[in-house]
Amino acid sequence: MDCAVNLVVLFSGEGTNLERLIQRFDKRPCRAGRIKVVAVTNRPDAGGIARAARYGVRCEILDHRRFKSREAFDAALVETIAAYRPVLVVMAGFMRILTPVFTEKVEAINLHPSLLPLFKGANAIARSFESGMKVGGVTVHRVVTEVDGGEILAQRCVPILSEDTLADFEARIHAVEYEILPDTVERLLKERGLFDGFDAKTSTVNGGRAQSS
Repeated sequence: MDCAVNLVVLFSGEGTNLERLIQRFDKRPCRAGRIKVVAVTNRPDAGGIARAARYGVRCEILDHRRFKSREAFDAALVETIAAYRPVLVVMAGFMRILTPVFTEKVEAINLHPSLLPLFKGANAIARSFESGMKVGGVTVHRVVTEVDGGEILAQRCVPILSEDTLADFEARIHAVEYEILPDTVERLLKERGLFDGFDAKTSTVNGGRAQSS
């Protein structure tokens, strides 16, 4: 029997990025066995719970409203994640501000819908769209205590066209998210030796795609 190599994905909403990660990685063979995606949400009504169930992916539900403080919730979240001993933790639309209780114990990456360091925090798509800039974008970064302040791992620009509505721009942002997050996870897993193909000379991500330095 293959050993499970757990990839934990945190989400709060519809789980569309979760679904792309499941499609790309769940049950996929790797050098250490087979990747197993485990989903964790802070919202018992999150649409992504049903998405995970359709793929037979386990989903842990930790309702943040049942905890007295952010720190108490984060401690329970750390305990839940630790039980799976994940190779990587991915925040894919996880709408929580995390405390050092989490950030100092868990290595995680996050998907953010702007070209960081611009437009950190909430409502980033609308703020980008209304900024007067000609481009927005998507960033994958390491999670640290400062909100959206960790090392940038990948970025990709998304044009803001003169005829765009906010809905048009948001749809293109999501389309890029569905590519850049799985691609970045794949690169990190290759760096950990789980998949073939990692080359240190091509490990620098530029515009969301690996390029030779």
